[in-house]
Amino acid sequence: MSAVLISGAGIAGPTLAYWLARNGFKVTVVERAGEVRSSGNPVDVRGAAVAVAERMGVLPRLHQAATGTTGVSFVDAAGRRVARMDMRAVQRPGEVEVPRGDLASILYKASRDDAEFLFDDSVTGLAQDEHGVDVTFERAGSRRFDLVIGADGLHSVTRRLTFGQENGFVRHMGLYVATTPLGVEAVAGSGRDILMHNAPGKAVAVSPMSAGAFFLYRSPAEPGFDHRDTGQHKRMLTAAFADVSWRAPELLERVRTADDLYFDSVSQVRLPRWWKGRVALLGDAASCVSLFGDGSTLAMTGAFTLAEALAAHPGDPGAAFGRYEAVHRRLVEPRQRAVGQASALLAPATRGGILARNLATRLWPAVVAATRLKQALAR
Repeated sequence: MSAVLISGAGIAGPTLAYWLARNGFKVTVVERAGEVRSSGNPVDVRGAAVAVAERMGVLPRLHQAATGTTGVSFVDAAGRRVARMDMRAVQRPGEVEVPRGDLASILYKASRDDAEFLFDDSVTGLAQDEHGVDVTFERAGSRRFDLVIGADGLHSVTRRLTFGQENGFVRHMGLYVATTPLGVEAVAGSGRDILMHNAPGKAVAVSPMSAGAFFLYRSPAEPGFDHRDTGQHKRMLTAAFADVSWRAPELLERVRTADDLYFDSVSQVRLPRWWKGRVALLGDAASCVSLFGDGSTLAMTGAFTLAEALAAHPGDPGAAFGRYEAVHRRLVEPRQRAVGQASALLAPATRGGILARNLATRLWPAVVAATRLKQALAR
């Protein structure tokens, strides 16, 4: 029985653990956090990921956890609706939007009985040879695995240890994004639409169904940016939205005292190859499309494709990894190319761009417009 270590217990990691265990692999999952992440923006389970969820038996639970969001209403400074997109127009049977934390929890519960999970730990070293990989951890003792899969996100430790520093592979896309939970009282009476207000190059939104706030703004790469420095994140966000009206001042007050703030560069990961020897990358670690484009859907479908490839090529990781990459790149690359369209929808750079976007929501065919925006909002 081949032993596989998966680094990361977000969306891709537990999905891969589930399918590898069913294909006869011995699976260990290591996660830096002390528990499964409970927060995060709503995400979509769409397309082929619906079939993956259905085969895992979790689709009914996903629908129970669905946000029920109906659309996106763009509002002016006084809160008056100036444009709207109906998100239901493009939702096919079985597709569902759920809070990211709920999706992660459901996938973890589906896989935890068949895999070993090590929380509050992280990989610190990888030394591979032609027969396996010796792994050292921050807390656990050293162990040897047949294969290692890095599903540890945009700032992947597995990728750094295997391929080098992230500045060689991670590209800042000219935006920063933040989300934070809100109390139910902050969204009372807001209906079922996401409410979004724009200033040039900036967007602030409230999602009543998930009780969360969302910020997006255009900016060159910040010198000395540290994705783990929450104090720096709060300062950057406060400075960026200091001149924005609508509910921005109130939401910034919440940000200043928030214990749970997600903030990061909107980035893409571009690697010439997703694997090296007995180590492979999955999800955002391999091909982050960041804010724009079905990230959770791609994580689930990529995990299934990788598990199937490993089962079809036992004892030949090169053949398995090569097959997985060839198949999954065909899904990822079109999403990565769509960043310009998505950013123009969410955060037009000028007042003229905002007006054009608002007008376009009325003139474009509803299905096309809603599809593009829904892809843009998916993480």
